[in-house]
Amino acid sequence: MTREPYPAAPREETVDLVHGTPVPDPYRWLEDPDSPETERWLLAQAELFKREAEPQRFKERIGELLRSGSVGTPAWRGERRFFSRRTPDQEHAVYYVADGDGAERALVDPMALDPTGLTTLDTVQPDKEGRLLAYQISVGGTEESVLYVLDVATGERVEGPIDRCRYSPVAWLPGGEAYYYVRRLPATEVPENERQFHRRVYLHRVGTSTEDDVLIFGDGMKMTNYYGVSVSRDGRWLQVSASEGTAPRNDLWVADLTLSPPERPELRVVQEGVDAQTGLVFGRDGRLYVHTDRDAPRARVCVADPAEPGFEGWRDLIPQDPEAVLADFAILDDLERPVMLVSWTRHAISEIAVHDLETGERLGEVPTPGLGTIGGLAERPEGGHEAWFGYTDNTTPPSIQRYDARTGETTLWAASPGAVEVPPVRTEQVVYRSQDGTDVRMLVISPVSGSGPRPTILYGYGGFGLSMTPGYSASILAWVEAGGVYAIAQLRGGGEEGEDWHRAGMLGNKQNVFDDFHAAAEHLIATGVTTADRLGISGGSNGGLLVGAALTQRPELYAAAVCSAPLLDMVRYERFGLGATWNVEYGSAEDPEQFRWLLAYSPYHHVVESVNYPATLFTVFQSDTRVHPLHAWKMCAALQHASTGDRPILLRNETEVGHGARSISRSVDLSADTLTFLAKHLRL
Repeated sequence: MTREPYPAAPREETVDLVHGTPVPDPYRWLEDPDSPETERWLLAQAELFKREAEPQRFKERIGELLRSGSVGTPAWRGERRFFSRRTPDQEHAVYYVADGDGAERALVDPMALDPTGLTTLDTVQPDKEGRLLAYQISVGGTEESVLYVLDVATGERVEGPIDRCRYSPVAWLPGGEAYYYVRRLPATEVPENERQFHRRVYLHRVGTSTEDDVLIFGDGMKMTNYYGVSVSRDGRWLQVSASEGTAPRNDLWVADLTLSPPERPELRVVQEGVDAQTGLVFGRDGRLYVHTDRDAPRARVCVADPAEPGFEGWRDLIPQDPEAVLADFAILDDLERPVMLVSWTRHAISEIAVHDLETGERLGEVPTPGLGTIGGLAERPEGGHEAWFGYTDNTTPPSIQRYDARTGETTLWAASPGAVEVPPVRTEQVVYRSQDGTDVRMLVISPVSGSGPRPTILYGYGGFGLSMTPGYSASILAWVEAGGVYAIAQLRGGGEEGEDWHRAGMLGNKQNVFDDFHAAAEHLIATGVTTADRLGISGGSNGGLLVGAALTQRPELYAAAVCSAPLLDMVRYERFGLGATWNVEYGSAEDPEQFRWLLAYSPYHHVVESVNYPATLFTVFQSDTRVHPLHAWKMCAALQHASTGDRPILLRNETEVGHGARSISRSVDLSADTLTFLAKHLRL
């Protein structure tokens, strides 16, 4: 069949000379979302997508599988329990409180705030007594959080809105009269192109004007810094951390609030200028617990004296494991022999070990429901003998498990509220070899009967130290139930094997990520799972960069691609969205050597004319303030110009949503469109 002509997209003679290298950018004009030319082009692309799109095959089934709902790990404040839950018919999870008698009340319901479904609940933080709740919401996918505080007993708002609070932690002081938080400087005080940056730590007293907030930290530091702030349960210790963008390292300070006032804390250095990530927990027993990857890329827990928190005083309690990554811990001390529960991921599969709190000796394991993912390991702030944790795997919707250290038993505490019939699937973790000989793992989810080759989707991310772990996914289950295979490659750049694994795929090592992905595809073909003409690839955000690199480097290896909210112009990425915070991951085009790294793989700059590229669907979100849609717009135009053959290059441009959370119905539509596209071009 003959492909329909693409919308006109003029190619301009724009060429930048970067460190002596000419860099063409023929679609620079698409960087302006408000120009009449861009608007006309986007409208034409929308019409093309509408004409080319097949009727949604998977929508009903994905919707059914998402009726499982979800439930979150509880946060305890005395006898009050705070948690989130989404029932089968809800668009968004609701945040609840349960009092000592078990009676539940909804505290924040995004649909009650905004029946359009465009408002999302970004983060919550009860105060130390459970009387007040700080929560942050944003609208239309912008992630521009606005902070409010409500009275837990009455549900009434106490204060807010406080704007410019995107990604802000909230650290309550005892009594609920004040909290530390992070807020950006006003737009009037910074250049227009820096408004997303310039964060500061403030002390705010509830009920007072933000004009009276006290600046605590961040003045004169790097504009791309992110800050963390927390206060120990007893209110004595303030902890402040600073990270340059998304760098895998942080500087860390503490202050003793019994020796200096909250408005003028005397911060002492714990770690500064060190290439490591460290966080502190001030124990009820008076010891300082240090969770760090300093001298331990798979992480360890040390103990120290809070009054002398520097590195010289750290003593190993839980040493680094040679094969597992230490993810989290909880302390259970209402026991004859207090213990520390330590959550590990071993090749991306979770487990929990029990250790003696004093010596670190391993005493046993916490029973878990299966080979899956554990998250949100929680204890009671005042101590106890029980802990709660979230659990999911490829066929199990999220649940909350309770562990009782007195009996050694794990029991189901709360299941996702919806009953769904989950299709039977087979999940295995395989090991394959990358181009340089490195062993890489991959989860392969397939039907329980029959054999290949089958239409297969290969998914990956490979960046920022994020691990690809098992989890319940309606779209994966719907695809496999229909006869396909879904593979998730655990690439370098992720955190599956610790910080060394991350760094093997960042900065000048980024090509390792793409090589790992190509090798995963070749393994799936060599082992008979699929064939090149039935293999599709999928990824979003940094995973969209992965897909863009894969289809430009090895177009013959893939039949179809879905590229969602991607980074694709790696020469200019720092200029848009939050790009300036990621040069610690990718490198900066301002540096000659790093520019060469970036240009070597930048997908937009490696589109070659007269190549039969895979059928490609770009999915982007107009309100995305993290990764600007212009990356996909420019790449789409370039591929439409260059690609030969009948495999289409399409753009799905969605409004009033962004990079992160969205309503369930919007999620279903997006998943159905992408799976339908892949099913057509992989012949499912």
